Amino acid sequence: MNPRAAWTRAGLVLAAILVVDQVVKQVIVSSLQRGEEVDVVLGIKLVNVRNSGVAFGVLEDGGTLVAIFIALAVVALLVYFARHATRPLYWLPTGLLLGGALGNIADRVREGSVIDFVKLPYWPAFNVADSAITVGVVALLFVLERGDEARSPA
Repeated sequence: MNPRAAWTRAGLVLAAILVVDQVVKQVIVSSLQRGEEVDVVLGIKLVNVRNSGVAFGVLEDGGTLVAIFIALAVVALLVYFARHATRPLYWLPTGLLLGGALGNIADRVREGSVIDFVKLPYWPAFNVADSAITVGVVALLFVLERGDEARSPA
């Protein structure tokens, strides 16, 4: 795949994740009071909570440390993708990871913390951006593992 097409695909995935994440968060914020919980099904709840840490509350109230960690991760991902953009499917995890990161960064800039709204039993609350990051990590591991042996016009 040519690099321009790979960057375009990654950008489209990024944009889709960012838009869905921000729209759903605004629906939650306008529908539920902060701290409110609504049972959906089988212990799954919609909530309106904030997270000032990173994934699942790690480094809660980390402030500058969290910002540095996120900035380094985004820069590392961009550099890695720039060097490997022509490899099959690398655009997908890149778009998922960047879209998720930017969705949560937008919250941090606007709110000072990340808006989380899905609560599963025995699991910290999370959001669309967190889900995209998690799926992006798994997808990145998959494309790294499969390497160049599966070259295709993906």
